Amino acid sequence: MATVVIPALLRKFTGGVERVEVPGKSIRELVRRLGERFPGIDQQLLEDGDIRGSIAVSIDGEIATGGVLDTVAENSEVHFIPALGGGAV
Repeated sequence: MATVVIPALLRKFTGGVERVEVPGKSIRELVRRLGERFPGIDQQLLEDGDIRGSIAVSIDGEIATGGVLDTVAENSEVHFIPALGGGAV
């Protein structure tokens, strides 16, 4: 199973759980299974059926570009990385 690292901003949906083992061969499957286990988290990750534009996905240290269609190996580590707010000073 892939290991999904939950960003701090979304840990309120997981009861503070930081890392979780999730079965699936695509980002779509991982997000669906996360939503089954932690209701509401999938809605924070998806918009119109794909990964929100404000979230980057890293699979095994590489930024993924295929959205929910990206494939995941059984021993992959997946990070959902929310965009950081900010601006000019």
